Amino acid sequence: MPAAQTVSVLLPVAVAGTYSYGVPAELTVAPGDIVAVPLGTRDVIGVVWDDPPDAEIGHNRLRPIVEKLDAPPLLKDLRAFVDWIADYTLTTRGMVLRMVLRARGGLEPEPPIVGVRLAGPPPERMTAARQRVLSVLEDGGAWSKSGLAAAASVSTGVVAGLVEAGTLAAVAMPARPVAQPPDTHHAVPVLNTEQQAAADALRKAVADGGFSVTLLDGITGSGKTEVYFEAVAAALDAGRQVLILIPEIALTGAFLERFAARFGTAPAEWHSEVAPRLRDRVWRGVATGAIRAVIGARSALFLPFRELGLIVVDEEHDLAYKQEDRVFYNARDMAVVRGKLAGFPLVLSSATPSIESRVNADSGRYRRIVLSDRYAEAKLPEIASIDMRANPPERGRFLSPPLVAAVAETLEQKQQALLFLNRRGYAPLTLCRTCGHRFQCPNCSTWLVEHRFRGALLCHHCGHSEPRPDHCPNCGDTESLVAVGPGVERLAEEVAARFPEARTIVMSSDMAGGIQRLRLDLQAIAKGEVDIVIGTQLVAKGHNFPLLTLVGVVDGDLGLAFGDMRAAERTFQLLSQVTGRAGRAGGASRALLQTYAPEHPVIRAIVSGDREAFYTSEIAARRAAGLPPFGRLVGIVISGIDRGETQAYAGAFRRAEPRAESIQVLGPAEAPLAVIRGRHRFRLLVQAPRNTDIQTFLRDWLAAAPRPRGNLRVQIDIDPQSFM
Repeated sequence: MPAAQTVSVLLPVAVAGTYSYGVPAELTVAPGDIVAVPLGTRDVIGVVWDDPPDAEIGHNRLRPIVEKLDAPPLLKDLRAFVDWIADYTLTTRGMVLRMVLRARGGLEPEPPIVGVRLAGPPPERMTAARQRVLSVLEDGGAWSKSGLAAAASVSTGVVAGLVEAGTLAAVAMPARPVAQPPDTHHAVPVLNTEQQAAADALRKAVADGGFSVTLLDGITGSGKTEVYFEAVAAALDAGRQVLILIPEIALTGAFLERFAARFGTAPAEWHSEVAPRLRDRVWRGVATGAIRAVIGARSALFLPFRELGLIVVDEEHDLAYKQEDRVFYNARDMAVVRGKLAGFPLVLSSATPSIESRVNADSGRYRRIVLSDRYAEAKLPEIASIDMRANPPERGRFLSPPLVAAVAETLEQKQQALLFLNRRGYAPLTLCRTCGHRFQCPNCSTWLVEHRFRGALLCHHCGHSEPRPDHCPNCGDTESLVAVGPGVERLAEEVAARFPEARTIVMSSDMAGGIQRLRLDLQAIAKGEVDIVIGTQLVAKGHNFPLLTLVGVVDGDLGLAFGDMRAAERTFQLLSQVTGRAGRAGGASRALLQTYAPEHPVIRAIVSGDREAFYTSEIAARRAAGLPPFGRLVGIVISGIDRGETQAYAGAFRRAEPRAESIQVLGPAEAPLAVIRGRHRFRLLVQAPRNTDIQTFLRDWLAAAPRPRGNLRVQIDIDPQSFM
């Protein structure tokens, strides 16, 4: 390119536009190339973008590109994806690009590993250790120094001595691949008739090419994973890369085993628990095409795939796909966008599809494939409710007599029981019976949760922690503190008292040991090394416990207490998923739901097994109210350090609202969680018809509103999942 040429570069900073830079005569760059450019007093990494450069800037004022990195360029469809998300979510493009370029070490070629191989005569002084090293190298291959030392059971000093003696020579070796290419013929499954028809339909969608979305709607235990693995195989056979999104990191261990059993090797992983160096290698392997299959959390959607040909969104209904930090997006919906922009198929899989996906399928926008039978000999559990008004637990306890009897019977039969309570810790509130003092987070408008295993009171919103108290800080009484309500730790205490001989395990996302502990616990359950599992929603997602024949839901009404539009849907999904853990290996099984409202439509739908009645009722209610997916919602949160200042600005912001007859704005009102991390929060809710150009309305509003000053912030969440 001529030295005078200019290009636009998008930088991963909180700026919507691009910057113009000059191109040195010795460089050739094109849109998508990753470059280093000066910004202020430092050099930053950016991407040559498709925008035209600013013609108003004279060439004598342009700063030149410093370097073009030896990294695969970002493809046009990924650049369009960045632009689309920024436009839809009203986020700066630079912040979206930042999610793409988050593996800085992957932007440079990986240095070769220094290895050794035979290169000369044996050393003059031969020892047993040296002889073992030479024996390992008899095949003439090259080894890394550490690998060779381990194989020969010697220290690396022995290897270094042979190099000094001239017997071995250093050679450059390519790094071991992060993941081997999957073998689509490794273990082709035997599917039942219903599964085979579904697999054939998915294979055809991949073979036909182009954009399409298939909702794989199968009851728990119907073999959905085995079915969409056939779509994965078809895409791999067609020379395409595959991305499988999962909602929880804890699911990766079991999923990797299932993938390896089908394809002979595990896929690459992408989530927050992957070590930074390995993340760098995965990023580059995806960009070069060396990695053919990836399993990942929602952020994997922004990996720079070279030949992406299929995305599978497992448990597509799960709230974990929603990001509510910096860039607010739903990975399920954005996966559909990425497939549409690049022209490849998607599979959304769930036993309890979201209302949005179900409506899209019913309207013909998605194809829907139903799996109505459990795989092999597995049977659905018999589900019944326990009316807690007629069968209350003993004072100070939380398990009703019928559920206690069911657990005892299950243990006598040498089978497993699962007790589900979606509440972490020991108790959600600690108070003083003498003066009424309640322990509250100093940074948030929430009660501190007692975690007795840790001996601490914790805030689940900001992470504040303080030692478990031995007296009331208000009145000083040392005998008056009581725990109010149950968490899984308190439930474990009751189980230990009732069933002292049972092997019990508590599973919660905040237990010590992190992801490795969770994986070991899941393996122990699957092997039958546990009698009673006590867990939060972590145990409801995609796990296969062969010996589990009883599920007891301790508080079936808990999710219904939240006053938002998705409370019924979320409760239905969660209870359906957790009761579906029982009976997956065949034989009789049952699920019991403790409830104070057995007549509630959600509870009745779960007990009767009439999921279609629930979907019909819930969809009709959404349609009548003009709520998603039949309308648009936007959440706006205005926050600040000072309550009065924040409230005043929220009022001024509301007064700048553009007038639009079809759009209704509610608020500002103090948010249900009025303070988080020391910031006061006021909410506005925007409701509009589905065909409304809500982004233009919001841009006009932001342009007319006074700019937030100081520590004031405005957060906009299009298609909100949380109303707290």
